[in-house]
Amino acid sequence: MSFIKNRPVLERGDLHRIALDIIEYGLESADPYRAVVASLRISDNIIYVRDTMVKVRGRIHVIGFGKASRRMADAMYNVLGNRIAGGIVISPEGSGYIGPIEIVKGDHPIPGNNTLKSSQRVLEYLQNNVHEDDTVFILISGGGSALFEVPERNVSLDDVGRLAKELMRRGADIFELNTVRKRFSRVKGGKLLRYIRARNIVSLIISDVIGDRLDTIASGPTAPDETSYGDVYSILTRRGLWNEMPETMRSIIEAGLRGELPDTPKSGDPIFSNVHNIIIASNAIALESMARKAEEYGFKSLILTSMVEGEAREVGKVIASIIKNILAYSRPVEKPVAILIGGETVVTVRGKGVGGRNQELCLSLAVSIKGLETVAVCMGTDGIDGISPAAGAIVDGYTIDEGYRLGLDPIAYLENNDSYTYFSKINRAIITGYTGTNVNDV
Repeated sequence: MSFIKNRPVLERGDLHRIALDIIEYGLESADPYRAVVASLRISDNIIYVRDTMVKVRGRIHVIGFGKASRRMADAMYNVLGNRIAGGIVISPEGSGYIGPIEIVKGDHPIPGNNTLKSSQRVLEYLQNNVHEDDTVFILISGGGSALFEVPERNVSLDDVGRLAKELMRRGADIFELNTVRKRFSRVKGGKLLRYIRARNIVSLIISDVIGDRLDTIASGPTAPDETSYGDVYSILTRRGLWNEMPETMRSIIEAGLRGELPDTPKSGDPIFSNVHNIIIASNAIALESMARKAEEYGFKSLILTSMVEGEAREVGKVIASIIKNILAYSRPVEKPVAILIGGETVVTVRGKGVGGRNQELCLSLAVSIKGLETVAVCMGTDGIDGISPAAGAIVDGYTIDEGYRLGLDPIAYLENNDSYTYFSKINRAIITGYTGTNVNDV
């Protein structure tokens, strides 16, 4: 299975072919269908989910939400077949059925009426069809926060959306954003569990969050939340939003501060006693798969981190410095070696070009490794890099000279945030289209 549509023009030599093979192997490990199938094993009335044993007595139900939920549901049905009694999965891709599992439409990236109606249907299904002896599988992936949402009473989706947008505009990070919006949701921050009375609850999770924090992926619908109403008040006042919020939202926080409303469930709450949250695909898992593939080719593998962050062009310089150190001093490892890094960088946009964080990182890296015998690949696992049609790029020690021969100044393209235009002119941009998964960048 090849994700990369333009491989022939990218393979300039054996190192390029091997590097692309390693990347594609990582993408395969993150594929939603493959991840589910690889994680499940059945023996009579026992289902093994990786290292977790689930004893099934009653019926099996499947619910889910996220951009990968449809593919995950397809895999669940192909593995469990008529053992599944029913279920509802919310997907941005439309409606239909996979066996007894109904697929309903949600909205992404902004939750709207489709998300609200479909989410309410999920809660109705859980309350009307699931009994104490049953097992519920919950399929969670990136985009779940937008695709699955039921606001607290007297709070509208528009109110939540406007507040989230304003928080981000004022510099709030994903942790602050989730801390706030969990208080206005009936399903986020572990609250979904209040609607499920089942012997076993198993969440199969594809992580699109650096560090794989369960309370952050899709806003942690089945995970403990250790934040408080006090934290929410601090965030809203620090960001200057407390007095700008609708009165209905402010009254919820005030009631929570007075102890008049229950908070999100915390670690140790009995509600989690029968819950298994299992990450089946992530950046770290993809890097481990890539390391195994590299070793098959005779390379040493060095996983530096799955949590790289920072300005893309500066991260490119740091990676280049590691490559130079290996080539010059054989530290921290001797060549031949495959250096594996994952995470998600950012780009401070100053220009008017077309690009993305992976291509900007790769162009900066290419400038720094000019003349060296090395190949590097940078790409988003979802197949989307910034506002470009590419997933990323592949570079080597001769990329910059190739551009010079065409009259291309790499620094000028960097300054204009125009990395895609640069790579498209020298046929170095990686084209995949949407891959159907997202475990950050590799």
